[in-house]
Amino acid sequence: MNTTQRRRPELAGFLRGRRARVTPADVGMPPGLRRRTPGLRREEVAQLSGVGVTWYTWLEQGRPINASPQVLDAVARTLRLDQTEREHLYHLAEVPYESEPELPAQTVSAEIQGIIDALDPRPAAVYNSRYDILAANPPYRDLFFVPQTLDIGVPNVLWTLFTVPEPGCPVVFRDSELPLMVATLRSAYGRHVGEPAWEDYIRGLSAASPRFAELWAGGDVLPPGPRVKTFRHEAVGELRMTSVSLSIDGMPECRIVAYTPDDQKARKGLAVLRERRERLWPPSLPAATASLGSKSPMSPTTWGT
Repeated sequence: MNTTQRRRPELAGFLRGRRARVTPADVGMPPGLRRRTPGLRREEVAQLSGVGVTWYTWLEQGRPINASPQVLDAVARTLRLDQTEREHLYHLAEVPYESEPELPAQTVSAEIQGIIDALDPRPAAVYNSRYDILAANPPYRDLFFVPQTLDIGVPNVLWTLFTVPEPGCPVVFRDSELPLMVATLRSAYGRHVGEPAWEDYIRGLSAASPRFAELWAGGDVLPPGPRVKTFRHEAVGELRMTSVSLSIDGMPECRIVAYTPDDQKARKGLAVLRERRERLWPPSLPAATASLGSKSPMSPTTWGT
């Protein structure tokens, strides 16, 4: 049995199950007499969806008929499908699904913050698809704090790397790293072409950095993936780290990026930075003293990659 043949019975069962849970009252219809069906009848679904009764019956029977996105949307509205169920309907009907555009997330839950905090001493942060930094743990802040970017507004990796002068940038090999990151950004941009927030972001960064504009015009695309990067910190020198991206359930286009020391020097360097942080920011200090809003040179306000 091929994939299509397997999908048809699944589609039939899914439609029957969704139809059974929608009552006439849910769609503004009188209940009627002698109703044997727990939910809507097939002809009622067809009528409310604006399709033929025979066509809908064949669809629900899993027959080999073609369905357009417009018709599937109408059926989904009638059956009161949520976004996950609507996407499932499309997949079973073998119709390409286009999700509604979503704004990039700007916050994380306490649970996600707890996960990245638990990765200490490994630096870790949460990025959305535009490289906004949504959360970070103390080792990340130790390594990537860049005072020159405090006035930008939203902490953002690419704004940091493309606008901070070379001596203050935490990334050592910018000529090789930046093209990879711009290609990763463009792979996400393909899902958001024309959205005002994305277009403003690209336009603004292009104006702020001719180098970004040049790389963006190149059109390269690349997915996120593990890479070895070299960073610098004035207190410990250069550190080689391997970055790993982890997806987050319930946060589309967001990922946890964690950094693992690539050698003994990097491990010792992170240990030094941790000791330095604990000396300057002992746990006994009030939480407000180390809040994200502080502009002290050792504030946990975070910028980096």
